[in-house]
Amino acid sequence: MKRIVLTGGGTAGHVTPNMALIPKLKEEGYDIHYIGSYEGIEQKLIEEIGIPYHGISSGKLRRYFDVKNFTDPFRVIKGCHEANMLLKALKPDVVFSKGGFVSVPVVLAAKKRHIPCIIHESDMTPGLANKIAIPSATKVCCNFPETIKHLPDGKAVLTGSPIREELFMGNKEEALKSLGFDKNKPTLMVIGGSLGSVAINNAVRNNVDELLKTFQIIHCCGKNHLDESLNGKEGYKQFEYVKKELASYLDLADVVISRAGANAICELLALRKPNLLIPLSAQASRGDQILNAASFEKSGYSVVIQEENLTDKALVHAVNDLYLNRNKYITTMEKSDMANPIDTILGLIKEVSK
Repeated sequence: MKRIVLTGGGTAGHVTPNMALIPKLKEEGYDIHYIGSYEGIEQKLIEEIGIPYHGISSGKLRRYFDVKNFTDPFRVIKGCHEANMLLKALKPDVVFSKGGFVSVPVVLAAKKRHIPCIIHESDMTPGLANKIAIPSATKVCCNFPETIKHLPDGKAVLTGSPIREELFMGNKEEALKSLGFDKNKPTLMVIGGSLGSVAINNAVRNNVDELLKTFQIIHCCGKNHLDESLNGKEGYKQFEYVKKELASYLDLADVVISRAGANAICELLALRKPNLLIPLSAQASRGDQILNAASFEKSGYSVVIQEENLTDKALVHAVNDLYLNRNKYITTMEKSDMANPIDTILGLIKEVSK
């Protein structure tokens, strides 16, 4: 039996693509283990699907001043030792990394132990964690053709992002029933990422009455971002995080407002959901979401509003216009030449682990 170690964490975007691979890996007979951080979102998500989980110490390299910048390097060093000991004990045939800072010690340990490693880079340009890890990788998968020029020759493979099979199994009738929504009124879904987005939350809530004139609203606002004053408002349902019902809620949604994380927008493309992207600003990030959104806007898949231009008028106008022209966006997305990311990545895993 072949054994694979999956790694990645920090946000759901670093975990869900790994979870999308797991059913196929099981079909192929792989013994699967997961290495993540002690306190990250990945532990709960992975343990819930019955995969053995191993925690290691993890630190983050920040581009801004934080007192943790002085202590986290020691946690990274500890994590490298723990990852090395785990790989020595597990003896995997291959490691697959989805990124996030917890993955760096695992990738470095894999190279030290001569274990082939595949990295998946979701964004247009590699993040800091993957920049550190890429020299130790055997292959690097990516979502955008523009990314290949940022990767070493001979390592880059354009695969797309693995999409969870259950996302294609939604039932809008079940969603209508559970939400108490009207089947004759269009539905707007708002997704700010697993951690939520204050900017998007505020923009939607500032205009909730105006938006409710046209839409019913499913608002995934992130942990600790519920607004109790809106509880009971007809046609508006808010959730910190949606898991089991996500596929059905997406099936019901006519248009979606979202951040521009690579995994999220690839899911919207695969599901053919007309979307308004509000990327995380350059001031709050390295600008990867801005590049992702620009690529999707250029391809005709998305409408984009930069966070600094997110006014009440701009939001309402963009959402209404998106809905009126939704068929144009759906047709363009249907023409997308999407590869089969899971089968492509599985082929790479088999290739490098021989």
